[in-house]
Amino acid sequence: MRSATAGRIFSTRFGGVSLRHRLEDLALGVAGACLGVLPIEAASWLSGQVWRRLGPRLGAERHKRALENLAIAFPEKLDAERTVIAAGMWENLGRTFAETFRLAEIAASGRVKVEAPAGFDQTEARVVCAAHQANWEVAVLGVSAKARLAGVYQRIKNPLVDARVRKMRAFLYPGGLYPKTPASLRHLIRHAREGGTLAMLADQRDFRGPHVAFFGAPAPSTPFPAMVARTLGLKLYAGEIVRKPHARFVINLVEIALPQTEDRDADIVAATAALQAEFERTIRLNPEQWMWTHRRWG
Repeated sequence: MRSATAGRIFSTRFGGVSLRHRLEDLALGVAGACLGVLPIEAASWLSGQVWRRLGPRLGAERHKRALENLAIAFPEKLDAERTVIAAGMWENLGRTFAETFRLAEIAASGRVKVEAPAGFDQTEARVVCAAHQANWEVAVLGVSAKARLAGVYQRIKNPLVDARVRKMRAFLYPGGLYPKTPASLRHLIRHAREGGTLAMLADQRDFRGPHVAFFGAPAPSTPFPAMVARTLGLKLYAGEIVRKPHARFVINLVEIALPQTEDRDADIVAATAALQAEFERTIRLNPEQWMWTHRRWG
């Protein structure tokens, strides 16, 4: 009875927004204010340690899913080894949480080093994809503002939190940051056709996409990056983000082979598979820096 009553109280709406959403937004604002008074390195470390200890307990269901996913990806590892990776994942998520409040400072402080292939043109229109590695929010710093970068993101269920987080990210996308909707995807295609660059996270499941190999198991994957690049004749890149000590990062840009045969659909599937294979390769190098809580395989 008490649980049902509490649920009704938290779902009560004030000005169209539930009390739960207002409290969550308040908590986020307080956390940001507290972490904001510390040096970036200290805030990142502190948040990482808190999440490392509390994440498996407060996010028990997600922790269980992470261990299940690690068993799929690394069947050769012992349970204890997977547990160590999961603990590192929680710490990385905590660090990313703290650093997201300081994105502008990170962008301006030279904490991100970009390693690009020879001949990489910062002003050239392209499609750049990243995975939820290290601090994935900094991935777009590997692309010059001259490239008119536009991005797409998954809305957060809490509209207040969504607006707050979007505001923290928006300055990184001079070409616009759009929620993932059919209308937004059409706008992004038009943006790319007009010479802009697209950036997106492409390591989550997409049941409408082809099932391609990911850690040896079929995984429904988004074909959107490969489709845009193949259709418009743009280059497709994977951006690997590696966390280094003291809240510093390296972004490695790798061009993904994009077939140009008479079978357009087969080309898109092949490029999608190559993109996911590149994600897998880099995740294996630093598995604790990837978000294993996704329902990646189904």
